[in-house]
Amino acid sequence: MTVPATTVTVGQYLARRLVELGGTHLFGLPGDFNLSLLDEMLEVPGIEWVGNTNELNAAYAADAYARTTRGVAALVTTYGVGELSAVNGIAGSCAEDVPVVQITGMPDSAARARGALLHHSLADGDHDHFARAYREVTATGAVLRAADAALEIDRVLRVALETSKPVYLAVPADVAVARVNSAPLRRPLHPAPSDPVALDDLRAALAETVADAAHLTVLAGTQVHRRRAEGELAALADRPGVRVASLVGAKAMLAEEHPASLGTYQGAMTIADDTRHAVDEAELLVLAGTVLSDVMTGLFSHGFDPSGAVQLGIRHAVVDGVTFHDVRLEDSLRVLGDVVLARGFDPLPPVAGSWPHVAAPACSPDEPLTQNALWSTVQSRVPEHAVVVADAGTSLYGSLELRLPAGAELLVQPIWSSIGYTLPAVLGTCLAAPERRSILFIGDGAAQLTAQEIATVLHRGLRPVVVVVDNSGYTIERVLQSPKAVYQDVTAWNWLAAPAMFAPGVDVFTADVRTPAELARALDTALGDPDRAAIVQVHVDADDVPPLLARLGEAVARLQSAARAG
Repeated sequence: MTVPATTVTVGQYLARRLVELGGTHLFGLPGDFNLSLLDEMLEVPGIEWVGNTNELNAAYAADAYARTTRGVAALVTTYGVGELSAVNGIAGSCAEDVPVVQITGMPDSAARARGALLHHSLADGDHDHFARAYREVTATGAVLRAADAALEIDRVLRVALETSKPVYLAVPADVAVARVNSAPLRRPLHPAPSDPVALDDLRAALAETVADAAHLTVLAGTQVHRRRAEGELAALADRPGVRVASLVGAKAMLAEEHPASLGTYQGAMTIADDTRHAVDEAELLVLAGTVLSDVMTGLFSHGFDPSGAVQLGIRHAVVDGVTFHDVRLEDSLRVLGDVVLARGFDPLPPVAGSWPHVAAPACSPDEPLTQNALWSTVQSRVPEHAVVVADAGTSLYGSLELRLPAGAELLVQPIWSSIGYTLPAVLGTCLAAPERRSILFIGDGAAQLTAQEIATVLHRGLRPVVVVVDNSGYTIERVLQSPKAVYQDVTAWNWLAAPAMFAPGVDVFTADVRTPAELARALDTALGDPDRAAIVQVHVDADDVPPLLARLGEAVARLQSAARAG
């Protein structure tokens, strides 16, 4: 029988939409319920399979891929055991506004309808348990039927585009190979535009608000990044009378050498006092794409009242207590820039910040390496346009004290803070931006959670620099409570042997570092060879922490003391 050329299979339709949206790398693992789906998807030109070592790592890698491209990423898992392994990663994408498409290959429709007691199920005849679980961590989802599969795929993907949140698609094995009309593929998917009436009303409200202000302070968050609105933020920063600070996850989103950049704000934990005062005491404060979580605000120690600020969110804005629905963040920033230009603020002097804000004590190059010496050595060696990836823990707090060079960015996960996230994440950054050098800083405890993804990175010929900060355990937890508890320790690993185990025959630079001089030589060699991956094991004392993490420990101690006092 001749198949009409105007049809494609559901799997092919989904893959073509992903290619259209820039999600060309397909992360995941095969399983018997997704094999037909994978066969159909991989028939589509432009789709590249990235097989991972487990589904959680696949979700982490897809998340970082989407962050780096400012677009959509996708992973494919099998039903039940596979999708539940990935759910932690998808929850992190939900918390941090990352549009990852979780695709599950399900049992065929007939087996689902009759409640067959299949493997990977709970053996109760209900095959929708896990689809329901995903409702808690995604913006929307669907279990596809052949009759309306194309319509549902388009609906779900548009929600991902519009909300910058993860979505869920479950594809029964028979539906994966069912044929659907390909005509909708002629029209690309786009998020709904801003409501022009609401945007005009917002313009008027902003003009009234800025009319009596002498200048404007912007606190920018990660949602600006998710909406690809860094250009609009930079244009706003170029306006006279504007200063811009960034929350933790948005560090260097505005170039840190920009004359309007106040650097990173973190409530009472803000490194620079001038930055903290500029935000907390702002005459007119704009919260642009912010999520004011505990880590972002230094344990809620921010000194401003969010209700008194202009708030620009992904799909709405609030000015003087009035909410303007259906306005996109990128459009809100553009309108604010126009209003500020029309207002004509007087110019402000360039921000005169010194760096580092916390001076590192003098350290002999042959003394045992300290956290201060580690980050001071790194500071002078981060190349332009690098993607610096830092895991939750000492690496996060050390990296926040770096002044990043032109074009470099910091990828962290401050809200979900799932340790081990960043090792698979560097796979995502390398694939998303192969022309840029990815540099990973991760603690030894965190790295042990996801270490096997090193195999995927090396076998694919990717060239990150991986710095394992070996402090014999969970030092961030030691800072918070019970530093000598047995559960804070991890077993010792020889990270220099990892390439031989995970990728025998692949040429990898390795170095064991115990002094500042050794670290300088290792980083110079690793960063000086763009054609070779590197793993550098850096030994520091278990109780040594970056200054910013020490501040966190002091703040937690004060809160615990106050709680005990009643």
